[in-house]
Amino acid sequence: MTHVYNDPADFRSEVLDGFAAAYPQYVQRVTGASGFTRAGGPLEGKVSLLIGGGSGHYPSYSGVVGTGFADAGVLGDIFASPSAEQVYRVAKAADGGAGVILSFGNYAGDRLNFGLARDRLIAEGIDTRIVFVTDDIASASVEEHEKRRGIAGTFTVYKIGGAAAEEGLSLDEVERVMRAANAATFSFGVAFEGCTLPGAHKPLFVVEDGQMDFGLGIHGEPGISSRPWMPARELAEELVRTVVAERPADASGRAAVLLNGLGATKYEELFALWGNVSTLLQEAGVELVMPEVGELVTSLDMAGCSISVTWLDDELERLWTAPAQTPAFRRGAVAESSQFSRHHVVAAEVAPEADEQGSEASIAAGRVARRAVAALHAVVETNKDYLGEIDAIAGDGDHGIGMSRGSTAALAAANDADGGVHSVLGAAGAAFGDRAGGTSGVLWGMLLDGVGRALGNTEAVTATSVAAAVKHSAVDLQRFSKASLGDKTMLDALFPFVDSLVDEVAGGAPLGVAWERAASKAVTAAEATAPLVPKIGRARPLAERSVGTPDPGAVSLGLIVTAIGQELREVTCLG
Repeated sequence: MTHVYNDPADFRSEVLDGFAAAYPQYVQRVTGASGFTRAGGPLEGKVSLLIGGGSGHYPSYSGVVGTGFADAGVLGDIFASPSAEQVYRVAKAADGGAGVILSFGNYAGDRLNFGLARDRLIAEGIDTRIVFVTDDIASASVEEHEKRRGIAGTFTVYKIGGAAAEEGLSLDEVERVMRAANAATFSFGVAFEGCTLPGAHKPLFVVEDGQMDFGLGIHGEPGISSRPWMPARELAEELVRTVVAERPADASGRAAVLLNGLGATKYEELFALWGNVSTLLQEAGVELVMPEVGELVTSLDMAGCSISVTWLDDELERLWTAPAQTPAFRRGAVAESSQFSRHHVVAAEVAPEADEQGSEASIAAGRVARRAVAALHAVVETNKDYLGEIDAIAGDGDHGIGMSRGSTAALAAANDADGGVHSVLGAAGAAFGDRAGGTSGVLWGMLLDGVGRALGNTEAVTATSVAAAVKHSAVDLQRFSKASLGDKTMLDALFPFVDSLVDEVAGGAPLGVAWERAASKAVTAAEATAPLVPKIGRARPLAERSVGTPDPGAVSLGLIVTAIGQELREVTCLG
């Protein structure tokens, strides 16, 4: 259990504040963002490596910002991707004029949020590349390598990329090196006990007494298989055998190897295990190159460990063994760079132009939109524990918490927004996406903003225009997420709702009546996701465990549109 906290909702912010106060010689906080750059800011003419993901994995991300490693780190809430806005802000602060690499573990929310940030940075003239890490061999087959999660092997890929940037390699070359490191990295882990979120009274998953869970994730996801407890020698055999089985045919035999503790497994236990692991690796013909044993990528207070093997060629070995100086990782003697000696001055932000205030009709519709957002928030708060419980069955259990953070921020933003319906829903969507983070944050942020954009600030809002706006936003959302119906996502409830709403309005039903009928379709469709097997997202590696439980995103959508329908029931005029 996480014992030290004030308000669990403030845990990330307080961690970031404390970390910045502890290590001012290494990092500086980015104003208005949940992240850091190196102390002094970006270096002129140097490629910048920004790494990021959810909090709860220290020293990953913030702890490895420094010379020879990352130039910046951005963190979301516990186990949740940072929002696109946060990634964008930290990347802007980290840019030294030679381009930016965004790197993270391969998770749906991270790919969506970092992808949006990349597009925004490129539009502003900052050459930005993405390298996501796919080292977890338990999460997909060799044939579907691109679907594998990123776990402790991210550490090695980031280190190699950071060293390449420190050497002065170009953006193309740093990207190439990191992709090569990722392709050569394989990890496999075991859990002894689950982790507990701050303020929670039970772990996200339970490992039965006398059992070990193999193939765990690092966000509270349970393992893919359970085995009876085994002594260190047998555990080492299982870990080594599984990872070495994926050794590439052209591997040199030299390897960077990590034995990573997940948070509650003590160093003495790791050393006892390493004695067996190192012997087995050498017997398998592996030449160990500067192995690391310790806590490198953790998962709060999870008990467990993982092994990561990165097969090295001459270039990767040079970069892996290069010096580094960060708060949590120090290797060799770091020499002051003569190539990059001047800090880059980041241009001041230009305030955006104010939105048009809106017509009287749209302002009236904006008042209805605020009530709809209030209904969204209320139903999420009522059901957030349940949403977390069903998410924890095959995921990381944070869906309820994330939706609560997002909806709370959305309501405050909507109430503060002036103008028409686009101004209200746009503000709510931006706040939802930024505060919730993760997959739900970016999707709900886009959905709210998309409806608002389609309705605008000047036109009168009718039942027909609302149905068209919802459909337009849903289609954009599907195109962006690349999910399909039947993948066991929120789209499985969203599109039955949209189709019914459009049909009911076309048939002459008033908006309130049409919305409530469509909401009942969404609820039924959400329940119908229970027998489906998830094909994308964090639940995919544990697909069979998910069978029998409805998708949390679909369930929350059904709850929300039902609550909004009850609000719209009383509406006789939208504006």
